[in-house]
Amino acid sequence: MTFEEILDQAIAMLQRRGRITYRTLRLQFQLDEEQLEALKEALIDAERLAVDEEGRVLVWAGPTASPPTASASQGATQVNAPDQAPPVADVPATAAGPVARPADAERRQLTVLFCDLVESTVLASQLDPEDLREVVRAYQDVCAKVIARFEGHIAQYLGDGLLVYFGYPRAHEDDAQRAVRAGLGMVEALGQLNTRLAQEGLRPAPTQSRQRGVTLAARLGCHTGLVVVGDVGGETRQEQLALGETPNLAARLQGLAAPNTLVISAATFQLLGGFFACQPLGTPLLKGFTQPLAVYRVLYESMARSRLEAAGSAGWTPLVGGSRKSGSSWSAGRRSRRGSGRWYCSAARQELANCAWCRCCKNRWPPSPRRC
Repeated sequence: MTFEEILDQAIAMLQRRGRITYRTLRLQFQLDEEQLEALKEALIDAERLAVDEEGRVLVWAGPTASPPTASASQGATQVNAPDQAPPVADVPATAAGPVARPADAERRQLTVLFCDLVESTVLASQLDPEDLREVVRAYQDVCAKVIARFEGHIAQYLGDGLLVYFGYPRAHEDDAQRAVRAGLGMVEALGQLNTRLAQEGLRPAPTQSRQRGVTLAARLGCHTGLVVVGDVGGETRQEQLALGETPNLAARLQGLAAPNTLVISAATFQLLGGFFACQPLGTPLLKGFTQPLAVYRVLYESMARSRLEAAGSAGWTPLVGGSRKSGSSWSAGRRSRRGSGRWYCSAARQELANCAWCRCCKNRWPPSPRRC
């Protein structure tokens, strides 16, 4: 066995166990004094993976040890087998260079919802830290329940803020609508939490009085766009986060919102399909963006029961062409109003085409007591 192979296996052994005596290393690898000193120099001075303790023990000083693998365990017991090739031990990334990870980033469209408490600094100055923690946790809990109801994903708890993804890890056709419904639901849930805080607080008597009178409000911003989702962070901590313009814009929109309101971008507004009543807020120039962007405040969810009704509330696309068909239908309608019964059949490849045609005829014909 070469010295390099002994070094690799010693590193793997020390990483698994954390502490090893020099006597153990000498017996395990059948080292003489000169070889043991060379191994110590390699581990302590060259690789900087261990430190000496009282001249008797080596202590692991490298990255956190990973669980022992089967190949490493077999390598520790089969070193002295003369008729077998030496096993290949697992080598830490610091000793053998960085370990290449497979590319796991994913490009997709995402609706990002950003929620933040209003005047949280003032709240922190008014409450004891323990009371503040309970209030913030109650706020996060009620918001998380609403988000889960619409199958959103809380990517981060940013102090008293929440970064929420709709479309990752699970995508839906109506993710933009789910995000807006979740935003309105969070505002409603905060109102219920405020009622609880005003009446009884979050603690049992007699300490509940310290939380009475606390009123919470939140600002929410929402934007839909392309992102790349993948691991972000270092060796000690990694998170699955979305990178791109979309999260930044959602955070900027949150800053525009008034307390307990939801502000959305034009990209999200176009995906709502008329299911929500929205108020235009103009085209402000947001910090960090070179062009003004149209933004909207979501007022409430409409009473539309279908996409057809929702599309009607948002405005119909003008009906183009079909002059012969329109002449026939309107002629039949005039004869019917004069008392001469007629029937008319309209055929189209798509259901919405027939619905749009009926809507056009209904709007053109004035109300009449003679209806079928």
